[in-house]
Amino acid sequence: MSPEKMVMMANQIATFFKTQPGSGQAENVAAHINDFWEPRMRGQLIGYAATVATGLDPLVQSALSSVRAPAEV
Repeated sequence: MSPEKMVMMANQIATFFKTQPGSGQAENVAAHINDFWEPRMRGQLIGYAATVATGLDPLVQSALSSVRAPAEV
């Protein structure tokens, strides 16, 4: 997936959870990514954030510490 599309998708998730009441938006973003993104996509997001991170919503950046990295094969 292109980095631009990945960033757009992650930011859309953050935008949704910003509208939800309560405090746990970052955890909810991470949970959504863990539940619905395949391991390759999660790995790509983690790698992108570690090297570039341009354009990622601050809520996505906060959620990254709880996103599960794919198992090495």
